[in-house]
Amino acid sequence: MKITSIEATLHAVPVYIHLIERSVTRPIVFVRVGTEEGITGYGLTGGIQRFAVKELINRELWPLLKNRNPLETESLWNLMYAVHNPRSQTGAWSSAVSAIDIALWDIKGKHCGEPVWRLLGGAQKRVPAYITFGLLEYSTEQLVAMAKNFVHQGEDKLKLVVAINNAQDPEEDAARVKAVREAIGDRVELMIDANHLFSLSNALELAKRVEPFGITWF
Repeated sequence: MKITSIEATLHAVPVYIHLIERSVTRPIVFVRVGTEEGITGYGLTGGIQRFAVKELINRELWPLLKNRNPLETESLWNLMYAVHNPRSQTGAWSSAVSAIDIALWDIKGKHCGEPVWRLLGGAQKRVPAYITFGLLEYSTEQLVAMAKNFVHQGEDKLKLVVAINNAQDPEEDAARVKAVREAIGDRVELMIDANHLFSLSNALELAKRVEPFGITWF
């Protein structure tokens, strides 16, 4: 099997959020990897440095991988690393290679007729999972409503996004966490995620404020 095409394209995806009337647009880079056997693999990465990521895939990584065997995932990853990232940088390279790597594993799974989790080792048939439900776009009342809804559906692990008001209001974040904890009780695991937005001092302040609410991890 040989790789016959790799194409990266940019997309703005409208995401419709429950309880909010407007959609939220999320940019992504979408990758298609074609093969001579007609199997196509799909991968994607987020919108950070998306123009650079697209150009890196289309102008640099596609010529490098042309006519190579897509099933040799580890070898191809090491080749992309050796040629384009010998100093172990992250940024555009990391995002571009991740999107291609996902597509290559997609091809391997389709070729072998197996789910990718099994090809990766299949250590467990079941793994714990959590729901990211608490978005910054939600009011406190909407957060509570969403949390209650997921618990009613049987979910027992929830993650709430913090860093409200441009990451300058740990007191308000703590109030939102408290409201959710009081709504769902003590048996549901609750996690919080600031997505790199906090300064160290504000992160420490929030950690102290939410300590009474039994946070699994921050």
